[in-house]
This record gives sequence, structure tokens and C-alpha cells, in this order.
Amino acid sequence: MASMRDIKRRRASITSTQQITKAMKLVSTVKLQKARSHAEETTPYFDSMYQTVCSMLAKAGEIDHPYLKRSEGGKRAVIVITSNRGLAGGYNSNVVRMLRDSDLPKEEIEVYAIGHKGVEMLTHRGYTIVSDESPVMEAPTYEDASRICKELLDRYAAGEISEIHLAYTHFKNTVVHVPTLMQLLPVEISAEDIEASSKSDLLMNFEPNEEEALGMIVPKYVTSILYGALVEAVASENGARMQAMDSATSNAEEMIDDLTLRYNRARQGSITQELTEIIAGAEAIS
Repeated sequence: MASMRDIKRRRASITSTQQITKAMKLVSTVKLQKARSHAEETTPYFDSMYQTVCSMLAKAGEIDHPYLKRSEGGKRAVIVITSNRGLAGGYNSNVVRMLRDSDLPKEEIEVYAIGHKGVEMLTHRGYTIVSDESPVMEAPTYEDASRICKELLDRYAAGEISEIHLAYTHFKNTVVHVPTLMQLLPVEISAEDIEASSKSDLLMNFEPNEEEALGMIVPKYVTSILYGALVEAVASENGARMQAMDSATSNAEEMIDDLTLRYNRARQGSITQELTEIIAGAEAIS
């Protein structure tokens, strides 16, 4: 059985840890408020951008453009967004698990990682990391998304990669964060868009021409989706960390209560033993 000194020392250690988790929860809460506001403001625009491009291409007919072709020999590029720090529950592992369980073979994937934790976990699992853009997660900007997408689009147009996918955590609300894997290129046109297009006799017209218009629209589409994912990932990370630190703080409180009870019982037992020894000694003298 642990001594009173051991119990007291352990209780002090857990109390110190609880103070840290409580402080981290407060920091994450403040960051979440700002990130959530940003995500809620920007998400409608990026959703509309995705739906508009899908609808537009469904009505465009057969177009010969480098951004719309699928290279048969190239590998599949996957942008994986995780965090730079841990202590966020299953936030990072859920994204990696989703990619691992997807129908994308590991041997055919080239990972563009954004987040130190993703780099570590995917490297350990044998994935090929061709780019590490982890510093971007400290303060994501549209310019960062544009720079990353330009390299990917250049490689896609050159036939070096056949597909571009995005793995990130969709921010639904403060407590619900959904790991999401979506294909950016070639654009996946929904059955609804195809049906709507088939019912219409009108095709999409481009001015001044198809190549120039798509050369402007597709990069903006891909960049917008990536930037929207970065914004949602930041909100999801802070929400996940807030929940994890709240659970850790509650668990620490339960452990402190249990150790306090054990300490009091041990102290009571010690006092009882001392009284027994004193009474026994007094009886022996008398």
C-alpha cells in the first residue's frame, strides 16, 4: 500500500498537470472562437465555388484542356492537413486513418503534408512525403494555398500526377469535426449536375475562349477549396484540443478526489494506530 508521502506527492503532481490542462483549454477556447467565426464566414463561399464549378463543367460538354485531362501514368497527389502540435485527442490520427482506409493505394500516393503530426505519422507508415508545408498551419493565408496549388497544377498539367485529392477535417460545429477526403481534380461531377445538364439544351459558353477561361477558373477553384480546408482545419484542431483538455482536466479532478480520499484514510489509519499504541503502553505501565 502506498505511504502517505507517496500519495501526497502524486496528488501534487496531478494537481500541477491539471493546472496546465486547464490553461491549455482556456487558450484553445479563445483560439476556437476566432477560428470558428472565420470558418463560418468563409465556408459558404467555398461551398458555392465547388458547386458552381461542378455545375459549369457538367454543362460545358467535351473540352480539351490540360486541367481536365487525367494522366494514366502519374501518381495521385494527396494534400493532407493535420496540426503541428499534439494533445488534440484523435484529431490527427483520424485524418491519417481515413487516408489509410481509403481506396487510394499507398504505393500510388504522393503526399503534400501540411502539419508536423501528419508528416511524422505518415512517414512512420511508409507514405511518400514529397512536400512539407507545416509552417503554413501557424497562420494559413490565401497566398499560401495559391502557392501550393500552383505547384500541384503545374505537375498535373504536365502529366506527372493523375489526380489531386484533399484530406482534412471538416468543421461542423464546436464538438463535431468530420475527417473528409475529396477529389479536387479531375472534378467529380455529381449525378444531379449530369441529370440537370442532360435536361438542358444549353451548353456553357466561354469568353474569350475555353482554354483561357478554364486557365483562370480552375486554379481559383482549387486554391479556394484548399484555403477553405485550411480554415476549417484550424477551427477543428482548436475544438478538438479544447475537448481533449477539458476531458483531461475532469479526469485529473477525479484522480485528485480519489487520492485525497486515500490520503485521508491512510492518515486516519495512522492516527488510529498511534492511539492504539499509546493506550496499549498505558495499560502495560498500569
